[in-house]
Amino acid sequence: MRNLRRRHFIKFGSASLIASASAISMPTIVLGAVRKVVVIGGGAGGTIAAKYLKKSDPLIEVTLIESNKTYNTCFMSNEVIGGGRKIESLNHGYDGLKNRGVNVVHDTASAIDIDRNTVLTTSGDRFEYDRLIVSPGISFKMDDIDGYDSVAAEVMPHAWKAGAQTSLLRKQLLAMDDGGLVILAPPANPFRCPPGPYERVCQIAHYLKRYKPRSKILVIDSNDKFSKQALFMQGWEARYKGMIDWIPGTETGGGVTSVDSAKMVVSTDFDDFNPDVANIIPPQQAGDIALLSGLSDSSGWCPVHLGTFESKIHKGIHIIGDASMANGMPKSAYAANSQAKVCAAAVLASLNETEMPEPSYVNTCYSLVAPDYGISIAAVYRLSEDQSEIKSMSGGLTAIDASADTLQREVQYAYSWYDNIVADMFT
Repeated sequence: MRNLRRRHFIKFGSASLIASASAISMPTIVLGAVRKVVVIGGGAGGTIAAKYLKKSDPLIEVTLIESNKTYNTCFMSNEVIGGGRKIESLNHGYDGLKNRGVNVVHDTASAIDIDRNTVLTTSGDRFEYDRLIVSPGISFKMDDIDGYDSVAAEVMPHAWKAGAQTSLLRKQLLAMDDGGLVILAPPANPFRCPPGPYERVCQIAHYLKRYKPRSKILVIDSNDKFSKQALFMQGWEARYKGMIDWIPGTETGGGVTSVDSAKMVVSTDFDDFNPDVANIIPPQQAGDIALLSGLSDSSGWCPVHLGTFESKIHKGIHIIGDASMANGMPKSAYAANSQAKVCAAAVLASLNETEMPEPSYVNTCYSLVAPDYGISIAAVYRLSEDQSEIKSMSGGLTAIDASADTLQREVQYAYSWYDNIVADMFT
């Protein structure tokens, strides 16, 4: 890693997280009425916020509202598409949080009554809060691609929310004849998991190389550059030479503009294509509840104070994870985990009327080019002096000249990272 060796990163990153955790492990100061915190969304951010609040102060009544009884992690779902993992391995339940005393409600948050500090659900229940944490993930801007809607997604899956769409894309690849064309269309920035589409290219290519070697992958990008680009392209050349063609946005007028799912046509401003399999990933914005509740601005994302993740639009509400405008940090699972711990510290400090400790943040992201070939990016962050940005202080990428042994170890690091983050979320 450039600027920071892996061992030092793990040590520094863990210290940052422990500092956040210890900062919220202070005794309760304000006594009397039960304080209530409601968390919307049981993903990488919401589970951590709920867990660390309850762990730090058992007297706080913490309610987590999540529609799904089983959570499918998006991270590592590309391996399902490539055939290296069963989708069941992505499934996780909420018993661990329940055992910690978190009130887990499997329902959908339908509205936030900001004047009454109340969350309403589709079943008609109401949950009052003193502080609200919203971790709703993303929703899709389907209208940005002409012809792409929920019906088209059943023919040209996005597979950007793990579950049925993931399995559908996998099935389409299995059914495709050797010599077929796969189109993958990444959306314009910002979007969830910036390296994700390009790791998916690798996973699809690995499957095709083994079972359907005459097939091709065409990447019609909305962007002119992407995360870990040099490392990915090096991997494509080394492992999948001649199979992958990447077209930057400037060559197409900005990527895919329309689709016709009935005729299986994918179009840009200049060309029409007839793929056998089309993975269309639409542009993204904050999850529906954030949009409906007026927590987002014209960009579709939620502006927040970066030291606390409190909304800049509505006081007493915090937004973490993909939905937030965490300037300087990517929209990733590990970023959400780190933000959730900072947010939990801020909420506890607010409830106890104590000073918020200085926040620190960490992120790392692994991508699997092949079963024995991994790459990563990592960074440790601090809040800038003017609090306008979460600035990277140190970190780096897998070395471009990394040895085969190093690339293979990156895969094991990736699996270890996955085991650790889901343990942090669900136990």
